[in-house]
Amino acid sequence: MQTYSEVLKVTEEDLDELDHVNNVRYVEWIQEISKKHWIKATTPQIRDEVVWVVKNHNISYHRSAKLGDTLQLNTYIQETKGPLSIRIVEIKDNKTNNLIVKACTEWCLLDAKTFRPKRVPESVQKLFQE
Repeated sequence: MQTYSEVLKVTEEDLDELDHVNNVRYVEWIQEISKKHWIKATTPQIRDEVVWVVKNHNISYHRSAKLGDTLQLNTYIQETKGPLSIRIVEIKDNKTNNLIVKACTEWCLLDAKTFRPKRVPESVQKLFQE
């Protein structure tokens, strides 16, 4: 399984009225890191042929992140079945390694021209298993 990671620092723009990272920001980060992993692992030709859409997000919030915290975001594909891919995103405190958020997102692969579901090709699955 191939994991993609990045580190980011919480800024004022990430906060809600309780001075914690806003739940909507977590969803944005989950989508952004998923997209970056896809772009890093695939070619422009593959990205021209297919697109992903979210079918379901399941997000568990374990702790709060605050201004100045440094976060480690990790993502990987847990399972692929037919046109569906289950992607995990874990967001941890970079100092303590404590889990802050864990997301399990079900993505559906679509043909870029017809927007109809398309089985994830084995060649694409292999790109995320290395």
